[in-house]
Amino acid sequence: MDAEYQYIGVVTHYFDRLGVAVIRLEQALYQGDWVAFFGKHTDFEQQVRSMEIDHQAVTEVPGGEEVAIQVDSPVRKGDKVFLIVESAA
Repeated sequence: MDAEYQYIGVVTHYFDRLGVAVIRLEQALYQGDWVAFFGKHTDFEQQVRSMEIDHQAVTEVPGGEEVAIQVDSPVRKGDKVFLIVESAA
C-alpha cells in the first residue's frame, strides 16, 4: 500500500509554547487522521490526537473552519497541510 497526500489546508498561526498549530481547513479533518506538514523548513507526519475550536475539544471539523491541533514539531505560518490516505496499489 502506498500513501497518497490530499491537500486540506494551511497553517495560519503557531503557538510555540503550547506546540499548537492553527489550520484553516479546506476539507474535513477527523481525530485519528494522519496528516503531513510541508514548508520551506517543515517536513513531518503525525496522527491528529487533539483538536479544538474556540477552546472546545472536537473530534471532527468540516472544511471552511479553523482548528487548533497539537503538533509534534514546530510549524510555520504558510506551511501546507495534507491528509495522508492509504491507496491500494
